[in-house]
Amino acid sequence: MENKIHIKQLASYQSASKTAKERMGRDPCFDLGLLPTAAMQEEMRAYIMYRGGKLSAEKLYSEKRFYHHLCQLVQKKGKRLNSFHDWEREKWIRQMKGWLLENGLPLTHMEKGNFGKGKVSNAPTIRYMERLLNFLDLDNGQDETDKDIWDISRLNIDTRQDLIRPCKSINFTKISQPDIRQEAKKAIFFHLKTESVGCVKKEMTALRRFSRYLSGKHPEIESCADLDRMVFEEYLIYLKTEDTGAKQFRAELTRLRAVLETIGGMYQYPQLKSIILNRDIPPDYKAEFKTYSDAELKRLNAFLVKADEQTARIMVIHQMLGTRISDTLTLSVNCLSEKNGETVIRIKQMKTHAYEKPVSPELAALIRKSIQYTKEQNGETEYIFVSGNDPARPLEYSTLQSRVLQLIYKEDIRDDDGNLFGFGTHMYRHYYGVKLTEMHLDDWTIARLLGHSSVKNVKYYRKMSNQLLADETRRVRNMLSEMILENLDGWGEEYEQIRQDDRFK
Repeated sequence: MENKIHIKQLASYQSASKTAKERMGRDPCFDLGLLPTAAMQEEMRAYIMYRGGKLSAEKLYSEKRFYHHLCQLVQKKGKRLNSFHDWEREKWIRQMKGWLLENGLPLTHMEKGNFGKGKVSNAPTIRYMERLLNFLDLDNGQDETDKDIWDISRLNIDTRQDLIRPCKSINFTKISQPDIRQEAKKAIFFHLKTESVGCVKKEMTALRRFSRYLSGKHPEIESCADLDRMVFEEYLIYLKTEDTGAKQFRAELTRLRAVLETIGGMYQYPQLKSIILNRDIPPDYKAEFKTYSDAELKRLNAFLVKADEQTARIMVIHQMLGTRISDTLTLSVNCLSEKNGETVIRIKQMKTHAYEKPVSPELAALIRKSIQYTKEQNGETEYIFVSGNDPARPLEYSTLQSRVLQLIYKEDIRDDDGNLFGFGTHMYRHYYGVKLTEMHLDDWTIARLLGHSSVKNVKYYRKMSNQLLADETRRVRNMLSEMILENLDGWGEEYEQIRQDDRFK
């Protein structure tokens, strides 16, 4: 077997853009011959092929540098090694840190964050080493649920992920009580089968806070079997008087109760069924309903023309659709269709159901332009707006947020009160809904246009036909599109062409 892995032979290379292929060179490959033994070569071959199935070709190619660092470490300090399993995990990390220092390379890396802030993490080479060791642990036959850090993709269950805010792992290391950690693992695994990963993350936040409290105030408690109502009442007092880490504990207490009740059922701890009562959970205070003023929206849209073209398209499409940002970022390239002379868009809501609604010709043209741009840059993709690192995935929320906020701070864009704008993507949806009510549409038409799924709205929705919706909302859709497009003067020729096209009059 050849001791090279040619990236050109991977499926992800075929869908890579022309620019990406040029950056990778004529024959991008991993030379396994840099490792001293056949065992290490086959272990690395399995890992690189695994990564090749997860990443875009260009992203995999970018890891070649860290692979070479690892090979140089082995050549210098691991000449007697036969397998990566010959050293313990801690020794591999220690040796890699030593090699980095000897070669004048940093041990840490500052990751860029929002609002000009960043966080310090391990150097990319160390993270590469850690991912390899995690993979090899899996090949050792260790069950994923036996580990203290789970790779969600390795759990062999279908999970409900937020595609624009993906979570790759679940970390139990901060649950300091070993028995509670094991009990929590069993409950969390069960919940992953029925709940979204986002809900499970909230459960883990609640468990970690509770574990910290028990470690400091009740070190004698080692298992959930030791919990009782008195301990929990003390915890409630602690939350209200000492813990300032969160302002509202309603969601955490609700999630903590769910996990404890599951543990109680699995391990036959009957006291956990009533350890958290309804009266313990604070009332749900609804957030203040906010929306942009007409002046603020005009100011924002005038600012959007300074963003890169695809970012600007995302934000304008988001306004004109009135969708949640998760629904905008997960629009598929085949979301548009023609029905009864109208262009209809299919929106797959991540929180509820999929639905269809007609869109204005201007909006349809803008969406098609976005699809064309993505195809030219990344080839055939499932989503219109894709991740630069992995075109098979939709653009992540944090990436879009970072782009827009950086421009807001750079251009000093402020709201009516003189404060810098935030990334209020949901306020566009509020604005859209408010404008619909100002146009005196009836409730079921408004609900249909917003994709609401209440019982009342669904009942009315089922009674109407798509043609009736198209007839009654055409004027409204055109007015909303025109209001938004009026503020986009100067942003490229495509909008001027849309306005001047007789088909859109």
